Amino acid sequence: MVLAFPVIMSNLSRTFMNLADVAMVGRLGPNALAATGMGAMLVWAILSFAISIRTATQTMASRRLGQKIFKECGVAMHNGHLLALAIGLPVSIFGFYHSYRIVPLFIENKEVAELCIAYSSVAFLSVLFSMGGFVFQGFYTGVERTKIHMNVTVTSNLLNIYLNAGLIYGRDGVQRLFDSLHVGWMGKLWAPFPFLELGVTGAAVATLVASVWMALHYSFYLFEPDIRKKYHVFTFEFNKTMLWRQIKLAFPQGSQEMLVMIGFATFYKIVGMIGVIELAATQVVFTILQTSFMPAAGIGQSCATLVGKFMGEKDFDKAEQSISESVRWSVIVMGTIGLIFLVFPHKILPIFTQDQEVIRVGIIGLRILGLVQFADAYGMTLWFALSGAGNTTYPAVVESVLVWGFFLPAVYITGIIAGYGFVGAWTSLAVYIVLFALAMIRKIKLGDWKTIEV
Repeated sequence: MVLAFPVIMSNLSRTFMNLADVAMVGRLGPNALAATGMGAMLVWAILSFAISIRTATQTMASRRLGQKIFKECGVAMHNGHLLALAIGLPVSIFGFYHSYRIVPLFIENKEVAELCIAYSSVAFLSVLFSMGGFVFQGFYTGVERTKIHMNVTVTSNLLNIYLNAGLIYGRDGVQRLFDSLHVGWMGKLWAPFPFLELGVTGAAVATLVASVWMALHYSFYLFEPDIRKKYHVFTFEFNKTMLWRQIKLAFPQGSQEMLVMIGFATFYKIVGMIGVIELAATQVVFTILQTSFMPAAGIGQSCATLVGKFMGEKDFDKAEQSISESVRWSVIVMGTIGLIFLVFPHKILPIFTQDQEVIRVGIIGLRILGLVQFADAYGMTLWFALSGAGNTTYPAVVESVLVWGFFLPAVYITGIIAGYGFVGAWTSLAVYIVLFALAMIRKIKLGDWKTIEV
């Protein structure tokens, strides 16, 4: 928990940032909310590959930490940045220039599509810097320096929120916003700068600036003597064997993440076929759900570090204990928040939108997902545990098959063909979460992950 706490705080700050984003964009109306939701999903469909690079970097760094081969922890970071650059640079450029081709594949409503293009074209530029940030996150978490991750993430997220306020609403609008929140003094910092409101584009620009700052802030910590000397972070050594191992770890999970995120973008498209109100409600509910799974993800990341470290020390009993404790705490966190979703959805949703139809539909989604938070805790934590052990293939295959072989067909059949609409779509999502959790539990119990070498 000492290792996990800074990561949990980091993820909570990220969650708070996303909640603030949605609350601010929500004031622009359902179309803007639906557009930014789809735009963020499209960017994450690509950026999700960075999660696999982060995992590969963390797995290698934590295993070498346990083996006390400290120099190779730094090599793992260098390899991660090399992979991030090779993927992130072309993706950022392509997304910036071709968002107008990509977005219409997922959104049919013309007004929503135009707003989504305006958001996505700028947001894609943040992919390169976000990927670099993910690599740093994997390195610092892998060598048990999670406080650095917390400091950087909290700072960049606060920057993002503040820039959002000014860039979305403009000088006059931001003052009205802060006045309505009874913190009018914060708006005065924007007063000397005359600028117009940018709407959804402003939200994307804020994300881009915060991503650049995050990458730079992480870099500053490399100069700390205990990091610079112990892990040789400024000694660049090409290690083909380690690079290939990281690619082998990253590729299955990266492919999984991209397939899953594209699958969820398709889920958004199907929900959009049901209606714009349903799509806006989906964006709001998914954002609120982060208050549940982001803290649990922090526990899972710490679990991955401990599993990798103890496997490096050949102490498999401690690795198993780390998994058990991580699952227990994830269940406590996600289960408690899930109960809040079940009981108080009508209190939570009005914070993010004043549209009564969006609130009415969103209550249904929040309650459906509240029911399966216990299962989601198991699935998510054990996914991290397997990744820390070096098994990225099994979770990748299972989740990809479930998303494309069960989840999306079920959403379309229940939501569109059978006519159950939003309820059918979100019930299918709940069943998918339960099935994935059962598959992860089965794999951990088999115990074959203990034999993996990285």
